[in-house]
Amino acid sequence: MEPLELTGGPQVLAHADTLASLLDDGTTRAVLPVPGDTAAAARLCAALGAGEPIGDDVTLVISTSGSTGTPKGAQHTAAGLRASARATETFLGGPGNWLLTLPPHHIAGLQVLLRALGAGFRPGIVDVRAGFGLDDFVRAADGLDGPRRYTSLVPTQLIKVVDSPAATAAARTFDAILVGGAATPELLQRKAIDAGLAIVCTYGMSETAGGCVYDGVPLDGVEVRIDTPAGGPGPGRIVLGGPMVAHGYRNLPDHPAFASSPTGPRDGARRFRTDDLGVVEAGLLRVVGRADQAISTGGLTVLPEVVEQVILSDLSVAECAVLGLPDPRLGERVVAVVVPSGVDAAGVDTDAVTRLVAARLDRFAAPREVFVVAALPMRGPGKPDRAALRDLLSDKTSDEKRTLKTEKRPADLGGMQAGRKSPGRDFT
Repeated sequence: MEPLELTGGPQVLAHADTLASLLDDGTTRAVLPVPGDTAAAARLCAALGAGEPIGDDVTLVISTSGSTGTPKGAQHTAAGLRASARATETFLGGPGNWLLTLPPHHIAGLQVLLRALGAGFRPGIVDVRAGFGLDDFVRAADGLDGPRRYTSLVPTQLIKVVDSPAATAAARTFDAILVGGAATPELLQRKAIDAGLAIVCTYGMSETAGGCVYDGVPLDGVEVRIDTPAGGPGPGRIVLGGPMVAHGYRNLPDHPAFASSPTGPRDGARRFRTDDLGVVEAGLLRVVGRADQAISTGGLTVLPEVVEQVILSDLSVAECAVLGLPDPRLGERVVAVVVPSGVDAAGVDTDAVTRLVAARLDRFAAPREVFVVAALPMRGPGKPDRAALRDLLSDKTSDEKRTLKTEKRPADLGGMQAGRKSPGRDFT
């Protein structure tokens, strides 16, 4: 297995032949996509055994951006990548050309390139190394050819697009816009649809070669199962099966998340047991949160993603991450970190945020502290890095290590203890 440096600029197309070969059986070389950052690339190569032998059928090892912070390498075959591309094309109405707006060393960005190249097109590229530029997006969209045109965005990019008349007009020209990487707030979905954008909300991960459930519907060949405790009702672990599921992790051959289905509609199909919690309602999968991010507060369980969806219904909030911090009385206390939709942090009424959650959910789920920040740290496209936020906001972290520009206001819970009430700080 050899590393393949994929940067976010047009030079990624210099590797078009190598990337296209990943879809062909008999490819002689497995690749590990790595970013242009030399230090990050070296860490991935060391962790995933670049340069060492690998199974003959493996054509791609893609690093996960898992919440543990330790990368694992999902091993994919050419057949699995082709199955993923075909299933996507079937759902969307046929093959077409794609515009890349995501880092290509992650699975979502890489799949944009593979789908376009596999269909015989030269994909368009938006250089995102310095951030997602709307002018660049408009120009690239205008220059993209093909009978059908697609792109893929994360929610933070979609927010910028729908707030720009020019970018919105460009986005309307796409036959479909996949939106994934993180949950897409309902308010943002409605705004995009009302603007005439053909968005498709996707669910998937590195282990499933990217999105495999679109708008709650499993793609062709995909099985969705919900594992609940003792088969009871309510949310349970999401288990995904199908030909696009990875052949395990690199150097972790017996990882328990992977298994083959001994029975069922597709005997022998590979399955991946995710850390996500979900329910199936009227035949549609709804993801409600992650089992490994649940907050235990005062003996009750809070799913951060559920609280985030409520907070994001506040028009003054553009982005949000909810996490638990250690608390001597409650075990953990719920904390929210928000990015204002405007330039002024004062535009977010943090007490109103707390009241909104208490009214929509329950008072135990309401954040006891709200931090307003200029930007959230990310661990992958569209995925807030809660571990980094926890380090930044923990009592055990010194002020010298705080790197986010943050305003903290203790939440007013109307008589409930609001956690620590230290004055606002400028975390630099």
